[in-house]
Formats: sequence, structure tokens, C-alpha cells
Amino acid sequence: MSQQRKPSRAQESRHAARELAVQGLYQWQMTHKSMTAIESEFRSQKPDDDLEDYENWAKVMEIADKALFHELLHNVARFKDELDRDIAPLLDRRLEDLDAVELAILRLGAYELSRRLEVPYRVVINEGVELAKSFGATDGHKYVNGILDKLANRLRSAEVVARRQ
Repeated sequence: MSQQRKPSRAQESRHAARELAVQGLYQWQMTHKSMTAIESEFRSQKPDDDLEDYENWAKVMEIADKALFHELLHNVARFKDELDRDIAPLLDRRLEDLDAVELAILRLGAYELSRRLEVPYRVVINEGVELAKSFGATDGHKYVNGILDKLANRLRSAEVVARRQ
């Protein structure tokens, strides 16, 4: 039986940044606000009626890698058309028909696979799956896993082949 290692503080910080980025991307997709406005709202959020939700959110915001959060939020928006062109051929439906949370996660994963080559492709896929489990529909993580795996094969074929050998 294998034991799972506890994530390092840096891994937790990057995961928290990705969690916030997915939420910000979702908000951007739904409201069409500027990323600067969305990021500002995230950084200055105050408690509302649901104190427990705020405390959970505040903890994530506190540990998140703020520079990574900023990069992901702004660059996914900046490269949206390119990311969508990478994702669209792999889908079994139109991009517009995807669940908004899954679309945000796929765009984030596509960005990391194409632009953040220092992040191993397996990490990108695993993070996408975990985000989909947290924020997506019941079996959305399976769909995200399949699409990101296909995208990794296209964008990082040498890395994928090397890992399999």
C-alpha cells in the first residue's frame, strides 16, 4: 500500500492560487468584468453573511501564491482565443456548450500546458482533476482528465513519451 505524501507549503500555495484563479475565471466568463477588477475584488473581499464561507475563502487567499494567481488570471484571459483553439478539437461538443466551471479549468490547464513548461504535465492534469472535483459537476473531473490528457499528448508529446518509457 502506498502512502500519499503531504503536499509541501509551496505546493499548497500553488494549489490555492489555482483555486482562486478558477473562481476568478468563472466570474470573468459569467460577468465579462475586467480581470483587473476581478483580481481587485478577490484581494479586498470582506466578510458577508456567510462567515464560514468567508473564513474558508480567506484561508485560501492567505496561503495562495499571489504572483501565480495574478499570472494565471490575466494570462488565461490574454491567451483565451489561442487556448480555446487548442481545446476545441478535443471536445465532443461545442466550446460554448461546456459547463462554465469545466471551461475555466480547461482553459487554466491549457495555459499551464502551453505556457508554463516548468510545471510537469502530470501536475497540470492532477490539478485540473482536483479542481473539477472541488468546483465542477459530479463527473466533471473525468471529462477534464480526458481532455487535459489529450491536450498534454499534443502540446507535450516528448514529455509524455519520456514518462511512459
